[in-house]
Amino acid sequence: MTEQTEEQTDRPERPERPTTPAPATGSEKAEATGPLVEAWQTEVADAPAPAPESGSVPEAVPAPAPASETAPESAPRALKDRRVLRATLRWTAALLTFAVVGGGTAYGISGMARTDVPGLSTVSDGRWEYPTLTKAPLPSGSPGPLAADNKAGSHYADLRALVLPAPKGATADKALRGTDGWLPAKDLLAEYAEKEDRDELGKKLSENGLRHIAARGWTTPDGTHTRIYLLQFDTAAVVDDLFGKDIAPYGSPGYELRDAPDSVSDDGFPDAARIQDITSSVYVESKPYGAEQARHAYIGAGDVLALVVQSRKGAANAVPFRQTVTLQSQLLG
Repeated sequence: MTEQTEEQTDRPERPERPTTPAPATGSEKAEATGPLVEAWQTEVADAPAPAPESGSVPEAVPAPAPASETAPESAPRALKDRRVLRATLRWTAALLTFAVVGGGTAYGISGMARTDVPGLSTVSDGRWEYPTLTKAPLPSGSPGPLAADNKAGSHYADLRALVLPAPKGATADKALRGTDGWLPAKDLLAEYAEKEDRDELGKKLSENGLRHIAARGWTTPDGTHTRIYLLQFDTAAVVDDLFGKDIAPYGSPGYELRDAPDSVSDDGFPDAARIQDITSSVYVESKPYGAEQARHAYIGAGDVLALVVQSRKGAANAVPFRQTVTLQSQLLG
């Protein structure tokens, strides 16, 4: 026993392995502070020590490295986490800014008229702004002019209430007001160019039982002069006869207007602008038409024959003319 002890005493001890810490930069040392290092140390301290192999001499376990020596391993991760956090905050702030600005812009646009918004404004196609149209009241129990039980096609409503009103901004033509809203036949005949045409047409109107004429006229700011005449007869059969044979045949009108001496059928008048069960013939003054151009149309609706005329210096616009003809047809239907 004594010999073994002496042998163990004489045996030289195994030197400890030197640990050479990796050099750390100044920036890495500055980053490795606080809870991050303490967590690493706790993790190492809690780990169980490895069991020595049988028959071997246990080696000395080196003590944990100082915090300054372990900081370089965790510093890059800390830097990366901070960069991600800063980037997230920047994007969040940007999104909030866009949301506020976008919401304010949307609110501002929603409160504006469409024509005030660049890129959304709708260019006017030339239509006029008419007041809200309402059907003229009928006497109690009276059928409409196109009703199946109204064989004569009579308009029982007041004819003066069936004339299309002037659009917004127009100046009324006082000459077409007549007396109590009724216009003398001679004022209508003044629309025609030739004296012999005026005499002939005046005779036909009288022979076919013209009852009365209601009219209205106006001039819009663009210089377009509009005249509308409603001629009422006893029956729809009389209107049909005058319409097809004498006044409004296809190709060209039966009598030339003073403002449109060379008019032809307007083949460009869209079918969508025509009203079902209402007869219409539409004409336009062909080129060359001089200083002014005129468009006119005849409308047959039951016992009423209507004339719509529009003239304008330069050229008479097609859109307001079609609009006027369509609206007048609807009132008569």
